[in-house]
Amino acid sequence: MSTAHSARARARIEVTAAIKEEARRQLAAEGAAKLSLRAVARELGMVSSALYRYFPSRDDLLTALIIDAYDSVGAAAEAAHTAVADAGPVQRWTSVCEAVREWALAHPHEYALIYGSPVPGYTAPDTTIPAAARVGLVLIGIVREARQGPGVALPALPAELLPEAERMAADFASDLPPAVAPALVAAWAQLFGLIGFELFGQFNRVVEDRAAFFRHAAGQLALGVGLR
Repeated sequence: MSTAHSARARARIEVTAAIKEEARRQLAAEGAAKLSLRAVARELGMVSSALYRYFPSRDDLLTALIIDAYDSVGAAAEAAHTAVADAGPVQRWTSVCEAVREWALAHPHEYALIYGSPVPGYTAPDTTIPAAARVGLVLIGIVREARQGPGVALPALPAELLPEAERMAADFASDLPPAVAPALVAAWAQLFGLIGFELFGQFNRVVEDRAAFFRHAAGQLALGVGLR
């Protein structure tokens, strides 16, 4: 690549980063529903037509921010799992959950973007799915490794739920018993529900020692998916 091309590539990366950073600032101040390309361009001293060369629409910018947020929390989960790789499955599960909570507390507006209320008029494209799956894949991996080692206590499964459990397992955990799949989905929903309740104030005057409460709750979720 020529020096001129390298300089243009670096400049594009820097401008893209500046656009995203200003967009995140606006998310914190106004919320995702009010994100505006014109406002971002104005704050950066750019004309709107120049910004459109980087992000053709508000939805394109939102998608980029969403993917970045999912990748960030996913990387936090993966790093936490690596740090306790030699621990037992319940400890690894709990450590990953705590890392997700810590990320959310440090990035509340990005958490709200990906796990809060839907943005009016915006539908996330399929390109967000790989990043969105990273936390779930870490948790599924812990259950998979436990089944190959100390084993997994299969959750109770009503007969009426078996077809749905088999469909779920085929979609995201085909090598695990179908009974584990609904428990994993429930644990995933409860994990982000716990974090959302804390982040958005529903635990005020209810839970005081939130770190200890969350650690206990995450351990219960581990038992719920059959970890020993």
